[in-house]
Amino acid sequence: MNKIVTLFVFFIFGFTQAQQLNCTVTINTERLPTPNQQVFKTLQASLSEFVNKTDWTGSGSALKQHERINCSMYITLSSYSSDQFTGTIQVQSSRLIYNSTYSSPVLNFNDKDFNFRYTEYEPLLFNPSVFESNLVSVVSFYSYIILGMDADTFQSGAGNQYFETAQNIASVAQQGGFKGWSQTDGLQNRYYLITDMLSPMYTDLRQTTFLYHTGLDTMSNDLKGAKEKVKSSLLLIGKVNSVRPNAFLTRVFFDAKSDEIVSIFSGGPSIPVTDLTDILNRVSPLNNSKWSQIKF
Repeated sequence: MNKIVTLFVFFIFGFTQAQQLNCTVTINTERLPTPNQQVFKTLQASLSEFVNKTDWTGSGSALKQHERINCSMYITLSSYSSDQFTGTIQVQSSRLIYNSTYSSPVLNFNDKDFNFRYTEYEPLLFNPSVFESNLVSVVSFYSYIILGMDADTFQSGAGNQYFETAQNIASVAQQGGFKGWSQTDGLQNRYYLITDMLSPMYTDLRQTTFLYHTGLDTMSNDLKGAKEKVKSSLLLIGKVNSVRPNAFLTRVFFDAKSDEIVSIFSGGPSIPVTDLTDILNRVSPLNNSKWSQIKF
């Protein structure tokens, strides 16, 4: 019977060739006392197949390997009993910078409210209008967040179509009763992540993402000019901070970009950075120790 179900999963996803994501899925069971490794291996393989073989954009055509978005989903399980699982999911993505081999981090988010039910060999089916399971909803939600944030790096506001689908997933998923989908579940969860992404209040922050990567894309031709563009993009965050100090999306941005920012402004041709470090210290005080490494 298990072999039949496995073949069923293969036929569902094996012939869906319109992949947009190149995602590494990892299930970490180190916190579990005596885990049944087989069920976790099956879960990891099924999730990897699900994320990488689903046609998230409805394009119907496969991208070449180098065109897919490199990303990862690192699931750390803290407990499980029968078909009940509790843990966290760390979602990361990056995008290749033009005319280089360097991949710039775009997303680095740790969701600490990841609870789901799963039975070994059950098919993972995605329907944006139906709540199938919290496992499918969470993974699908972050797949669209990855797509939206990546699109924003190439064109201002281009991620809206993906964010709107993610918002629909979040709305439908609330009926499942799992934590992380509601505004009553905290201030830094899936609900606020997607709500803020689509809020006009954070347009400048999304514009920063676009201009920042536009600057990175010119580094191979004009390093100093590129640094000036990156700097100008970061100064925009000051406008967001003046209206929404310590905003959730600001933290999400710097969780991905803080180390890269230090690297950009700590080598190569120098530009004035006093105003930049002042802004960075104000909008992201948790990274003050990093900003102090930026060389004048």
